[in-house]
Amino acid sequence: MSGTPSGIADEPVPDGGYRRRTARILLVDDADRVLLFRWPRVAGEPGAGHCWITPGGGVEQGESLRAAAARELREETGLIVSPAALGPRVALCSGHADLAWASGVFRDDFFLHRTAAHDVDTTGCTAFEREHITEHRWWTLDELADAREPVYPLMLAELLADLLAGRTPAEPVRLPWRH
Repeated sequence: MSGTPSGIADEPVPDGGYRRRTARILLVDDADRVLLFRWPRVAGEPGAGHCWITPGGGVEQGESLRAAAARELREETGLIVSPAALGPRVALCSGHADLAWASGVFRDDFFLHRTAAHDVDTTGCTAFEREHITEHRWWTLDELADAREPVYPLMLAELLADLLAGRTPAEPVRLPWRH
């Protein structure tokens, strides 16, 4: 796997007409497990079920994707990684969403980052995140393939299988949108 970040400079991200840009992290430990958070599928409606998502969140005004990913990783997991030390950008997905708090075209960019075993510390999460994250856990590829609740991004198990086999894409892979 290349240690060189792929296809992105550490410069502020133009909005490009997107309603929201997010920087997300495929955080993989030394046992080849990926960290996911359990999140309600519909905010305020726990009866609508839950899904599993990667750490990450919104890119702030004037912030680069790498800086946002490193900040979100620190806030949501307690893991401190400099933007330059973050692994490569390996995937993206975008599409329209109509959420309770926003509507429009959204885009998620995913970085792969390897770490030693890590005890997740969610004390840096925002109040909104603490209210909605009901659980976190490390998943193996087999567990992802057998997940009973939706896992986002879609096709994460297939992407991770390639990444764990050392097949890092030269350009980020476009994954299907989830909505």
